[in-house]
Amino acid sequence: MNTSERIDYSVYLITQPYSPEQEDMYFANLDAALRGGVTLVQLREKTLSTGELLRLALKVKQLTVAYHVPLIINDRLDIALAVEADGLHVGQEDLPVNLARHFLGEDKIIGASAKTVEQAQKAASEGADYLGVGSIFPTKSKKDAELTSIETLRLIQQMVSLPVVAIGGISLSNLNVLENEELAGVAVISAILAADDSEQAAHCFKEAMNRK
Repeated sequence: MNTSERIDYSVYLITQPYSPEQEDMYFANLDAALRGGVTLVQLREKTLSTGELLRLALKVKQLTVAYHVPLIINDRLDIALAVEADGLHVGQEDLPVNLARHFLGEDKIIGASAKTVEQAQKAASEGADYLGVGSIFPTKSKKDAELTSIETLRLIQQMVSLPVVAIGGISLSNLNVLENEELAGVAVISAILAADDSEQAAHCFKEAMNRK
């Protein structure tokens, strides 16, 4: 993407799974999180049909645009293109970063998941804008996720000159473990969206990251 454009990765919200029966709550919590200070939103859905995901992405984008917050689509290049999202995030088993860049162009944000220095260096060489590194802690969203040590997180930051977002089981109660790390941000799901007050939870994360 254009390196002159500054992206705030500090409070990186990943959406919870969507269900039509809970749509009102889904959007109420997302709206509250944005009010609270979320700086970037990733729409991640693994089970919806293309039509369902397109409809959802368009509605999510309306909300993120209203708050002037970038929207990243997980994995689905077609949806990212269809809704003119701000970017795409790809995992190790998804579309290669260089192909994503080819189709999206230079002005879009492309993020890549990395668990090792080698994966991080490959993503950087292919044109990624940032790295999502983890899972740092056990997480309910990916119960089989292999944990990434703080030492590996630190080594990736030393070896790759890209913004690094820590992901996986991060909450306000364990955020202090990362306080000495030079992170661009933390990616959060349930610690904000499943909180009793999503706006307040997002605000607390924002304050904590501003103190780093």
